[in-house]
Amino acid sequence: MRKGLWSLLLVFACLAFVSAQTTRDAKHVVPTGKGWGVESTTAPAVNPYTVTLGNGINYHGGPIMSGSPVHVYFIWYGNWTNGPRSSDSQVTVGLLDALFGSSGGIGGSGYEKINTTYGSSTANVSGNIALTASTTDSYSHGTSLSDSGVQAVVSSAISSGRLPKDTNGLYFVLTSSDVRESSGFCTRYCGWHTHGTISGSDIKFSFVGNPDRCPSACEMQTVSPNGDSGADGMASVMAHEAEETTSDPDLNAWYDSSGAENADKCAWKFGPTTGTIGNGAYNQTFGTHHWLIQMNWENARGGGCDKTLGGTFYTR
Repeated sequence: MRKGLWSLLLVFACLAFVSAQTTRDAKHVVPTGKGWGVESTTAPAVNPYTVTLGNGINYHGGPIMSGSPVHVYFIWYGNWTNGPRSSDSQVTVGLLDALFGSSGGIGGSGYEKINTTYGSSTANVSGNIALTASTTDSYSHGTSLSDSGVQAVVSSAISSGRLPKDTNGLYFVLTSSDVRESSGFCTRYCGWHTHGTISGSDIKFSFVGNPDRCPSACEMQTVSPNGDSGADGMASVMAHEAEETTSDPDLNAWYDSSGAENADKCAWKFGPTTGTIGNGAYNQTFGTHHWLIQMNWENARGGGCDKTLGGTFYTR
């Protein structure tokens, strides 16, 4: 998911995936976890589940994360004490700890409960998510990470015992602004999520870099509600990836015909804000902090982008 690029991707999607009778050998479009879909030669399984459908997003039979709460783990990669930008600091760490904290954080909020409209035949997403533990990694793979390098960072944190192995967990690899992700951070996406086999278990993880590395691509505003553009930019991307991970952890559960997951359908849409975007605007308050967070797609009432479960749908 990248600001600006997302609207371009939507144009391409509309051109490539118009509503029409498909051929018998038409390919199935699946999500990548990076904000766009790709064609798969494997046809979707017949859906044997009783789930809520018909709201602009489809269920494809995969698992969802129903644990309450889903456990969040932070891996602070790089230099988060005195890095090259002011947001590479413990101030940023404290703000994101507060956002995902078990008291007054995003978990259990009306925003997070939008995800309770997603489920399988046995359970729904709980709408509860909370930070459980954190660790640091001082450039174990240098200042350039590949996708496989991100997984290796997660694997090392688990195998070393710095973090527990948790199939009901989401592991965020959070990089300071001097770290690049070679598959396209700042040019193709601002963050992504996926899963992999780590220590014999299916582990869900996400990459989110400090967007102060590329504010024009990955920050909606540089004058931000908490006075920390890096933290506030990361907060929006992390919320986006968390919504997608809990509803589509293995990239085979909830997505639409173009391969867009729930939060992808509302990328860079915020609804009405308090204040003007570009001058510290916000649309959510969790605990004592204000945040500008991208909306999520509610799988109910015909479907739409919403700031809180059961609220008003917005188109921008």
